[in-house]
Amino acid sequence: MAIRIRVPGPLRRLTGGDAEVTVDGETVSAALGDLEQRYPGFHDRLYDTDGKLRQFINIYVNDADIRFSQGLETPVGERDEMSIVPAVAGG
Repeated sequence: MAIRIRVPGPLRRLTGGDAEVTVDGETVSAALGDLEQRYPGFHDRLYDTDGKLRQFINIYVNDADIRFSQGLETPVGERDEMSIVPAVAGG
């Protein structure tokens, strides 16, 4: 099942500059796993040493934050679009 993932600017060097890539998976976790297989380096940037999403990484499925759904086990489908959004701090 093909899912589109929007990749933020700082991580595009892992995708050869592509702002959007297509991966397979039935959950957010599976899609991110396939992303790592196709474009090595994402896992270390998205997950902490305990295997949890880093605190400053937000994942959205169709503009809905997965933290308010089923987290990494949020289901994704053929027409869904995921976005990786690094948190921005300011002052």
